[in-house]
Amino acid sequence: MATAQARGVVYIHSAPRALCPHLEWAVGRAIGRAVNFEWSEQPVLDGARRAEFYWDGPVGTGAALATAIRGWEHLRFEVTEDPTPRSDGGRWLHTPDLGVHYAQTDAAGNIVVGEDRIRYAIEIAAGSPIELQRELDVALGSAWDEELEPFRHASDDARVVWLHKVG
Repeated sequence: MATAQARGVVYIHSAPRALCPHLEWAVGRAIGRAVNFEWSEQPVLDGARRAEFYWDGPVGTGAALATAIRGWEHLRFEVTEDPTPRSDGGRWLHTPDLGVHYAQTDAAGNIVVGEDRIRYAIEIAAGSPIELQRELDVALGSAWDEELEPFRHASDDARVVWLHKVG
């Protein structure tokens, strides 16, 4: 049986200029080939750079990419892996203050919160709606989204990639 293939995106939302070549090397090592990013200035953070890299590889490459680039100080990133007919998708978010957050995603890109995680949130909340909301926010990665959102908007001026073949 052939290995299932996946695809996704690495979004480097902000990285110090000196870190950029190291990120390219780490991503290239994770996917097994040299890569070059198109770096641009990150207007939200003076002196920082941003890049987007579209990848394809075996299922699980998203996790390998997130592992390869996590842990560097001052780095904000997002890695996505689209679902396949045989595997769930995933989304890895990283900020310097919060660390890494992983969430399973569905075919539309929505975060999927598992039954056990919901039951845990209900148990921890012990009837408190405020605590339940806090626990569900943690499960959804709301704090990561809030911190990354200004950096995402910086990509609104990025060039458009037209998809000619879908599926």
